[in-house]
Amino acid sequence: MDELGDLVDVTTLAVALISVGGTLGGTLGGAVLSQRATREQNERADREREQERQEQAQQAKRDLYAQLNTTARAYRIAARDTVHAAERGETIDPAVLDSAKEAWADQYSQAQMALAKDVLHVTSTLNGTLQVGYSVVKQLPSSPNLNEAYQRAKAWFSGPLSDGVWLLRVTLRHDLGVEIDPEFEHTRVRMLTALNSARREIERLIAAERVQAAE
Repeated sequence: MDELGDLVDVTTLAVALISVGGTLGGTLGGAVLSQRATREQNERADREREQERQEQAQQAKRDLYAQLNTTARAYRIAARDTVHAAERGETIDPAVLDSAKEAWADQYSQAQMALAKDVLHVTSTLNGTLQVGYSVVKQLPSSPNLNEAYQRAKAWFSGPLSDGVWLLRVTLRHDLGVEIDPEFEHTRVRMLTALNSARREIERLIAAERVQAAE
């Protein structure tokens, strides 16, 4: 009987241990699964936040690029229209051109803090080209040869400056991935070289006219 009792006690203890082990195992397993689910949820939330951050940054870039393109075109058009109006002898409101100039300057100032190196190079070159265009317009009344000055101004706004605005637009679209051209880098370098050369030439002509007017 004692042996039977001992056997019953051992069996009871084993059952109890198995029961406790099962309970502990279930509790620990549940905790592990819960921690895993929490970790996966946190990781998913981190990915969603990062994706949202990237989308916001991309949208901010698109907004900036759109404003750069718009203000550059508006500046060029305002200067070109001023030249045509002056040639026709019409009354000119200088505030129109000055407002376009200020709008571009504001966008360019913001862009300097955000643009990648290659995009900033194109934008800076266009900025110099636009500034020369402004000087061309402002010097028209004092030009010793008005006909020649008008022709030069119109050629500047329909030629190099128009090319500069086009290059800016293509550069911005390329950087956004909207318009990928395998020959883009070659085109960019070639046009930047041409723009800088044209700008130096017209600056030389303007400086020569100023000296001539002063004499």
